[in-house]
Amino acid sequence: MADLPPPAPAEPDPAEAAAPSTAQLGELLAATVPMVRTLRLEYLSIAPDHARLRLPDQPDYHNHLGGPHAGAMFTLAESASGAIVLAAFADQLSRATPLPVHAEIDFRKVARGPLTATASLGRPIPDVIAELGAGKRPEFPVTVSIQREDGAVTGELRVVWTLRPQRD
Repeated sequence: MADLPPPAPAEPDPAEAAAPSTAQLGELLAATVPMVRTLRLEYLSIAPDHARLRLPDQPDYHNHLGGPHAGAMFTLAESASGAIVLAAFADQLSRATPLPVHAEIDFRKVARGPLTATASLGRPIPDVIAELGAGKRPEFPVTVSIQREDGAVTGELRVVWTLRPQRD
């Protein structure tokens, strides 16, 4: 029996090759949003289907209960929402600017210690891109859960984002 040639290497998926990494998106956010640097937010993972950021426990940002101030919690969650938007629509940034339109936060339990915010996109990416391509200004929700290290949900944020088409 003749030796068969080895299989050809799989072609890399151009979408995966073009997708920015967690580190790249974290660097971009830290470079362009000073508050991210101020709170020393940590980027655990960022992808088009989720984003996870961490707020370390920092006494300088505590409230009267000894946990993270509500403003720090909001910034953590809003930053997670922005991270997922950048990951999901990175290939659209030359023709549209992502902007938050509306945000609402619910505080559920007392927060203490480090917190993790996990964001998820509320609309399929292709639907948002199709609307943008049709000349519209699409809006889409992002939900974020804020958790303590013990897994308790301390807050939930809902943000409506838009992709504002670039003007010539």
